[in-house]
Amino acid sequence: MDATIIAEGMNAPQALDFSLYGLWLKADLVVKTVMVTLVLASFWSWAIMIDKWFTMGKVRRRADKFESVFWSGKSLDDLYRQLGQRPDHPMAAVFNAAMREWRRTFDTAGDLSLAGQQRIDRVMNSAMSSEISKLEKYMNFLATVGSVAPFVGLFGTVWGIMNSFQSIAISRDTNLAVVAPGIAEALFATALGLLAAIPAVMFYNKVSNDINRYAIRLEAFADEFSGLLSRQMGD
Repeated sequence: MDATIIAEGMNAPQALDFSLYGLWLKADLVVKTVMVTLVLASFWSWAIMIDKWFTMGKVRRRADKFESVFWSGKSLDDLYRQLGQRPDHPMAAVFNAAMREWRRTFDTAGDLSLAGQQRIDRVMNSAMSSEISKLEKYMNFLATVGSVAPFVGLFGTVWGIMNSFQSIAISRDTNLAVVAPGIAEALFATALGLLAAIPAVMFYNKVSNDINRYAIRLEAFADEFSGLLSRQMGD
């Protein structure tokens, strides 16, 4: 009687732990590496996304304030002195670069020649390229996570399923207790890949559009400012 009970207890299916921690403990080294990589990529992506969200909002607000002062009729020299040598947003950086070249040209030639106008335009274009590059910093990482993370998760999925087949071959048992852990690990890796990729792709598209719109705004400001300098020197 006692032997029968013990045998039944040994043959009874063990409770499977499908919690995230349980899946982590049961995963082998390769699947754990995939999981850690995807989690770290997700955390870093969210850090970049939060930073870009606040950065783009800040540069838009400061550009609005700057344009309001710029078109209020305030002296360009006074505005240049007020900004100082360290402008805190891209539009001010473009303005400062143009003003420095304008002053250099005026002090040298006494007026704004065609060559001087072209130098100012080149300086503003260079400043715009530099500022836009700063705004685009780390965007390639978001693009990489968005495109690669699902495949990394898929690799973890394939590896987990292979482990399940190996367990079946070794134990010669298709019991759920043998197959389920590997399948669960595989699906968990896939989920982590999607969790990292989907927000990265969505935010990359949004921020890219915001940066493109801001670049167009900078170009429009540079064209208007160049024309304003030409008219002032013409007067």
